[in-house]
Amino acid sequence: MSSPLGPLTLRATDEAITALNIGGTARNATIALDVGIQESNDVLDRAVSQLGEYFAGNRTSFDLPLEISGTPFQEAIWKALGDVPFGASVSYQELGQAAGRGNAPRAVGGAVGRNPIAIIVPCHRVLASNARITGYSGGDGIVTKEKLLALEGISYR
Repeated sequence: MSSPLGPLTLRATDEAITALNIGGTARNATIALDVGIQESNDVLDRAVSQLGEYFAGNRTSFDLPLEISGTPFQEAIWKALGDVPFGASVSYQELGQAAGRGNAPRAVGGAVGRNPIAIIVPCHRVLASNARITGYSGGDGIVTKEKLLALEGISYR
């Protein structure tokens, strides 16, 4: 789907969203061609609709089934990311603590960077403890993160 960030590549089963990547890279094109992926289904149609509402400023949360798998540590971090509300930010340290994973901001950053469902699982809301942007693996990197933060009215340095 097209978006203000460039092309978004969605992947889903018949039951849940499994990936959302920002940008038109070869990796994203490969994801779209995975075996068993349909051109469209109810889950994808709902995701496209909700993402359109989000970019239009008419949606602050997503109501979509997600199927996300990683290590137990990654899954705990991704679950905690889902609790960070629209318009709010969290530091890597705070996110680790919220996930019950103590003080391991570098490990948290690694898990955040491997988030397979960008935007819907809002990894863009994570900032350094001094409210600076330290990186973003989706789309055009920090430029993409700045656009998402601006859309949500999140201040940063």
